[in-house]
Amino acid sequence: MAVDNRLMDHLQAIRMFARVVETGGFSKAARSLEVPNATVSKWVRSLEDHLDVKLLERTTRRVTVTTDGAAYYERMRHLLAELDDFEATLARGRQSPRGVLRVDTGGSVASALLIPALEGFHARYPEIQVQLSVTDRTADLVAENIDCAIRSTGDDPDLVTHRIGEFGVVTCASPAYLARHGVPRHPHDIVRKKMPVAGYFSASTGLTQPLRFRRGEERLVPEDVQYRVLVSESNAHLATALNGLGLVNTLDFMAREAIEAGRLVPVLTRWRPDPQPVYAVYPPSRRYSTKVRVFVDWARTLFTGR
Repeated sequence: MAVDNRLMDHLQAIRMFARVVETGGFSKAARSLEVPNATVSKWVRSLEDHLDVKLLERTTRRVTVTTDGAAYYERMRHLLAELDDFEATLARGRQSPRGVLRVDTGGSVASALLIPALEGFHARYPEIQVQLSVTDRTADLVAENIDCAIRSTGDDPDLVTHRIGEFGVVTCASPAYLARHGVPRHPHDIVRKKMPVAGYFSASTGLTQPLRFRRGEERLVPEDVQYRVLVSESNAHLATALNGLGLVNTLDFMAREAIEAGRLVPVLTRWRPDPQPVYAVYPPSRRYSTKVRVFVDWARTLFTGR
C-alpha cells in the first residue's frame, strides 16, 4: 500500500508540473486544478527533489521552464496522455458517463442553440454536469483545461477535429437602414453607394472578417467597405443591424426571428455567402473520454441540418 501511495503521489506531482508548464504559472495551474497555489508549489518541489533536477526557474514575476524541465515535460506529456486514454477506455463501457464536462463556445451558439437544447442532453446523461464557457475568443483548450469546444474553424493541428454541421449565412439590414441608404442589388453597390457596414472582428487576432458573396461559381469580396462599427461578439454584431448601424452578414439562425418579425430584411438573396462550418474540437488527451464522445455525438445531431 505504501508503494502504491508513493506512485500515486509521484503521478500527482507530474500532473501538477505539467499544468504549470501548460498554463505558464503556478496560480493559473492551481485555478485550473481547483487546488491552493501552495499545493502546486509543494508538489512541484517534491518532484524536483525526487529527480534532483531543477525543472522550473521561479522569480517574483514569471516562471520559466529549464532545459531539463522542457525535456521532462515533453516525455511526461505523452505518457500522461496515454495513461488518460487508457483509463478513459476502461470507462467507456459505463452506461451512464458522469462528472464535469467543460465546454467552450461562442455567445450566439450558446444562447440560441446549446442552452435551449441542454435539457434534452441532461435527460439522457443526468450525471454529467456541463460547465459552459461562453466567449467569442478562441480559448486555449489545453492551458484552460477545457474538454471540448464548438467552433467555426477546425484548423488547429494540435486538436482533434470533427465537422458536425454548418450554418447558413444571410445578408440583412433593418428597414430604417434600407430606407436611408437604399437596397443593394449587387455586392458592388455596398462600395459604390458607400453603404455603412457593421463588421465583425476576431477577439483573438483582431482581424476583420471580410464580406464574402457567392452566386453559383462566381465569388466576390468587396474592397474598400465603409465600416461604421466593428464588434467582436456575435450577439452584439446582430444588435448593430437591429439598431440600424449597418448592413451585416450574420448566421441564419441568429437573424431568423428578427426577419420573421420584420425587424430585419434580407438583401442580396441571390448572392448568398458560403455556409459556415461547425466543428467540435478537443485535446488529444480527451480522445477516449466518454463524456466528450457522447457530447460530440449529441451536438452533431443538434447541428445537422441547421
